[in-house]
Amino acid sequence: MSEEKQPLNYQEINRQTVNQWVADGWELGQPISHAEYQRVAQGGVPHLVLSPTKPVPAAWYPDLHGKKVLGLASGGGQQGPLLTALGADVTIIDYADTQIQAEQLVAQREGYDITAIQGDVTKRLPFADEAFDLIVHPVANVYFAQVQPVWQEAFRVLKHGGALWAGLDNSINFLVDGAEERIINALPFDPLKNPDQMAQLQADDSGVQFSHGIDEQIGGQLKAGFQLLDVYDDINSSGRLAKLNIPTFWVTRAVKP
Repeated sequence: MSEEKQPLNYQEINRQTVNQWVADGWELGQPISHAEYQRVAQGGVPHLVLSPTKPVPAAWYPDLHGKKVLGLASGGGQQGPLLTALGADVTIIDYADTQIQAEQLVAQREGYDITAIQGDVTKRLPFADEAFDLIVHPVANVYFAQVQPVWQEAFRVLKHGGALWAGLDNSINFLVDGAEERIINALPFDPLKNPDQMAQLQADDSGVQFSHGIDEQIGGQLKAGFQLLDVYDDINSSGRLAKLNIPTFWVTRAVKP
């Protein structure tokens, strides 16, 4: 008698989904170009984005030469190479193997060393306490059922005085239909508890995603011990909500006191 096949957990579904998106040409899985890396390495201002359209403000950047930077769920060869070009010693952790491979390919292409780890950032991170000067976290919490463990671990591995830059979905995208014309969902959006919401994601090949409110996204950072220093909002890169200039993301800058 053959063993009954166990269902995939949602993180594994998301890993496989992202890998397929990358194979299909997903823009967030396409590394920066050699020309862009060289431009920043030669003193150019980086166009580092943690949300769809707006770059991180120049005023946020400290001198990164020799600093330890963690890209948290930040694989894909986009943020990591730019931070390296600014002189940082960068470590990337991401659950999708294709995103880790992209980091390694850029490092090989540009001739620098990078630590790239495939791992689940919702678990205890494989780093010592106070190991990093800066943590960069693009929009990824939509793929996690719980985000408080992410903030707690980020706080633990960050040095005192170090900063966390985080891109956050503000839940509006989860309210509307595919055409962004009708409100069809209640919040929170949790497909593990709502079969209809899981069916929506499966129909759109969107992996397993979750909405998180301001109490979890920003309040959760404060609960972990961070102090909020700055925030800006952003819109989708396309679609009706973007045309109407409706903010669907926040980006926060917080510090560990």
